[in-house]
Amino acid sequence: MKFTEEHEWLRVEDDLVVVGITGHAAEQLGDVVFVDLPDEGTVVSKDDEVVVIESVKAASDILAPLDGEIVEVNSALTDTPSMVNDDPLGEAWFFKMKVEDLSALDDMMDEAAYKAFIG
Repeated sequence: MKFTEEHEWLRVEDDLVVVGITGHAAEQLGDVVFVDLPDEGTVVSKDDEVVVIESVKAASDILAPLDGEIVEVNSALTDTPSMVNDDPLGEAWFFKMKVEDLSALDDMMDEAAYKAFIG
C-alpha cells in the first residue's frame, strides 16, 4: 500500500489502483453518513475532487491521487456509508482507477512514512 498526505491509501490490483481513505482519516471524520461516488468512466486528473463524504462532523472531498480513469466504484458505500468507519482499509474502498503510469506511486509514502506523517 501507498499513502498520500490527504490520508488516502492506494493498492495496486493487477493493472488497477484501488483508492480509499485511511483509518486515521475515518476516525477524524467521525460517523460517516453519506458517500457520493464518481461515475464509472470518469477521466480525472490528480487533485480533482472525485468523492464527497459527509459525516456527523463535516463534509470532505476525496481528491484523485493520480491521473486516470475511474473504472469501478464501490456502490455498497452508497447504501452503507458506515463501512468507511468499520473497515476503511478493506471493504470500504471508494473506487478503482486505471492509470497510465504506475511508477507515480513510487513518490508516495509507504506505511512507515505515513505513520510518521500522522505522528
